[in-house]
Amino acid sequence: MSEVFPLPEGHGLIRRARRDDVPEIVRLLADDPLGRTREALTQPLPERYYQAFEAIEADPHQFLAVVEQAGRIVGTFQLSFIPGMSLQGAWRAQIEAVRIDHSLRNQGLGRVVMQWAIEQARQRGCTLVQLTTHKSRRDAHRFYQRLGFISSHEGMKLKL
Repeated sequence: MSEVFPLPEGHGLIRRARRDDVPEIVRLLADDPLGRTREALTQPLPERYYQAFEAIEADPHQFLAVVEQAGRIVGTFQLSFIPGMSLQGAWRAQIEAVRIDHSLRNQGLGRVVMQWAIEQARQRGCTLVQLTTHKSRRDAHRFYQRLGFISSHEGMKLKL
């Protein structure tokens, strides 16, 4: 997968995240009421963020992305490619931690970013794209439904 991808409609570009992007990625992850309860925006950032970045970067089935406009990071997401036995040995793409800076929401950037990620899944031969979104994020649910996602499964998590 190439490293830099221009986006249409003047929306900037998507590129693979670098280690020095980690603080901006965490800022975006914390940029909503739910994220503020989950993330630690301390200086310095907890080392676990950098350890996670290194693990993601080392895995060829992971693409941690940042969205840039005029040199400023305004979005992020993680695209994972997962092999599986079900669906006749199908590959699936998992899109997680999608965030667009609050100042740019509802301007079409999220749609363009998601369309790009879905196209990457097609190009990699995935048979489906999946994602999870917190039950409290009703606006996100409507957004994903407009993109064609359906609520076909009930997700469950066990916090450890």
